[in-house]
Amino acid sequence: MPKDFIVAIELGSSKMTGIAGKKNLDGSIQVLACIKEDSSSCIRKGVVYNIDKTAQCLTNIINKMEGQLKTTITQVYVGVGGQSIRSIRNVISKDMNIETPISQEMVIELMDANRNMKYPDQEILDAAVQEYKVDSQYQLDPVGIPCSHIEGNFLNILQRKTFYKNLNSCFEAANINVAEMYLAPLALADSVLTETERRSGCALVDMGADTTTVSVYSKNVLRHLAVIPLGSNNITKDIASLQMEETDAEKMKLKYASAYTDNAEIDNNLKYSIDQDRQIEARKFIEIVEGRLEEIIANVWCQVPEEYCDKLLGGIILTGGGSNMKDIEKAFQNYTHIDKIRIAKFVTQTITSTLSDINAHDGKLNTVLGLLAKGDINCAGDEFDPNGNLFATPKQQQTETFTERRARQAVETPAGVVRTVDEIRRADEEARRQKDEEDRIAREKAEAEERERQRIKKENSIWNKMFKGLKSFGEKVISDEE
Repeated sequence: MPKDFIVAIELGSSKMTGIAGKKNLDGSIQVLACIKEDSSSCIRKGVVYNIDKTAQCLTNIINKMEGQLKTTITQVYVGVGGQSIRSIRNVISKDMNIETPISQEMVIELMDANRNMKYPDQEILDAAVQEYKVDSQYQLDPVGIPCSHIEGNFLNILQRKTFYKNLNSCFEAANINVAEMYLAPLALADSVLTETERRSGCALVDMGADTTTVSVYSKNVLRHLAVIPLGSNNITKDIASLQMEETDAEKMKLKYASAYTDNAEIDNNLKYSIDQDRQIEARKFIEIVEGRLEEIIANVWCQVPEEYCDKLLGGIILTGGGSNMKDIEKAFQNYTHIDKIRIAKFVTQTITSTLSDINAHDGKLNTVLGLLAKGDINCAGDEFDPNGNLFATPKQQQTETFTERRARQAVETPAGVVRTVDEIRRADEEARRQKDEEDRIAREKAEAEERERQRIKKENSIWNKMFKGLKSFGEKVISDEE
C-alpha cells in the first residue's frame, strides 16, 4: 500500500463514512479504502449527541481502514455540518477623519472585528466576505482606494457551541488527531459546482437522511447557508405510519416512491405490496410521499434570499442520497418554477477506484469525496501492527507536528476551514500574550513620557529658575573676583 494518502471522515445521521485516497501527480485521486458505520444511535440531524458511541464508531472506522491499508493513520480530515448551522449577515464599519487610501491592515482590522463578534451560545465557524462599501461604491477588493468611510459586509456561519464542542470531544475521546476541519457544505460545493454556476448564481441542495442543506451562490461568493431538519428519513417515517416497520417502509420508498406523479397517471385500483399478506393503495402511498417531499422543497425555497430568487441563472443543483428519487427534478421545477435543475451524481474531480460504493455515482459520497480533495497533509504513519497499541506512535508523532504548527488567527484561516477547539485556545493564548506585550510596551512608553514631562516641568519651575539664576550669579561673581 502507498505510504502517502489522505483520510477524510464524514459524520452523517444514518452512517459515518471514512475514506482514504492517494493524490496523483495529474490531479486525480485514487480511492484506496471506504468504510461505513451505522451512526443512527449517536448522531441526530447531523450532529453528535452521544460522544462515547460516536468515539466508538470513529475507532471502528480507523481500525478497519488501517487493517485494509496495512498502515497506521496519524490524522484525519473532518467535515463539520448538521443542524443548527446557519448564516447571518454582519456589517463592520470604520470612519477616517480625512480621505485615506485603504490599506491591507485596515481590511484585516475589519475582518478581525467581525470574527470577534459574540453570538449567544453560538460559535463562528467561518466568515465569508460579501463585499466592501467604500464611501458609496461597492468593491470586492478595496485596497488602495481613497475614502473617508469603509464598510465590510460579511456572512458569518454559526453553529451552537454545544454541538461544536461535542464534535471536538468525540475525536479526543477516540484519540484521533484532526488534521483539519472543513465546513462540509463548502467542501461539497467546491467539488460539485462549476465555476459558471457559482458565478451566475445557483442554489446547491444536499438532500441527506435527516437534514437538507441549502447553499446559495452568486458572483462566486457564498450568499446564504442553512440546514433544514428534514430529510429522506422523514418520508420513510411517514410511510411507516401506514402501520409497518421502518425497514419495510424504507424498502417501499426505494422501490415505489416518485417525487412527482401526474394525477391522470394514477391507477386507483393499483396497490403496492407491503409483504405477502398486506397491501396499500397506490394513490395513498403517492400522496404521502409527495406531501412530505413538497414540504421539504417548500422549506428549501424559503431559504433562498428573496433578492436571489429570480437571479439563479445557474439553476438548482441537487445532490445527496435523497436526490436519487425518481422525477425529483420535476418536483422542484413545479414548485420553484426554475427550469434549470441538475442532479450532481458525482464530484468534478477525477476519481479512480475499484470499490463499488465509489463507482455507484449516486451522490451519497460526494461530501466525503469533497473533503478528501481538500486534504493536503499526509495521513499515513508506520506499518500497521494489529497486535500493538494502535495510536501510541502516531499520536506522539502528530503531537510534535501540531506543536510546530503556529496557532492560526481567525483572519488567517482559509475559507471553509473550521478551527478546532485546541487551535482556538492556542490562538486566544497567543492573542493574550501579544496584548500583554503591547500593554507592557505602552505602559513603559507612558512611564517614560511621564518622566520626561516631570523633568521638563521641574526645569521650568520657579524654584528651579531661581536656583539656576543664583548659580549663574555666583559663578559670575567668582569670575569677576579672579
